[in-house]
Amino acid sequence: MKRWLVLAGLLPLVASAETGYYLVSVYDVEGQASIDYKYWNAHYKNSRNVASPEIGVGYGVTSRWYTELTAQWVQFDGRQTRHTGVEWQNDFLLTQGQFDVDVALHTLVERARRRDKGYVVEIGPVLQTQVWRTQLNLNLFWQREFDNGLRNATELAYQWQVKQRWKPWLAPGLQGFGERRAHSHRAGPAIFGEIGRVKYEAAYLFGRNSGRAANSFTMRVQYLF
Repeated sequence: MKRWLVLAGLLPLVASAETGYYLVSVYDVEGQASIDYKYWNAHYKNSRNVASPEIGVGYGVTSRWYTELTAQWVQFDGRQTRHTGVEWQNDFLLTQGQFDVDVALHTLVERARRRDKGYVVEIGPVLQTQVWRTQLNLNLFWQREFDNGLRNATELAYQWQVKQRWKPWLAPGLQGFGERRAHSHRAGPAIFGEIGRVKYEAAYLFGRNSGRAANSFTMRVQYLF
């Protein structure tokens, strides 16, 4: 019984976690489709490890509109995998190079596998600029859970990134993520690259997840076609 109580306590940590581990960065990818694999895990002190693999299909509908549909799972200690839900992401470029800072609007709706668990809505601005070879990103998202018709408090989440464009196949950088009400703040080194039709990124984050100390590893691999 104690083991299942621990699992129940960890489930909320993965309910709306995607943008807590992967930076949203919007480009003109009109006509480009992708298979998008994401994975993150969190190691908590004196508790079980939590991980979440995800697989999605994305498409650049126009030069300003990107859409992606993703299915999510959760794992505890590398096993007990269970499907948790699906999410639909839509991002819209509002500027395309005419200003020093590019601006986009990010939206996401996440639906839990169990209907009684409700859904999550997320919306907010995506900001990106470049100083010589250094790319800078800052995103602010408002998240709200709707559970059985009840509206929960709105969460403010943030993302930031610094990426040095060294080589197409290898670019070092830093990433940071956080949620204000959950007292979560994570940051650490990251690497990025593109080899042929494959884009990848990975990061190791230190800090707190839902108010608890945790170290997290994240990775994302996209196959473009």
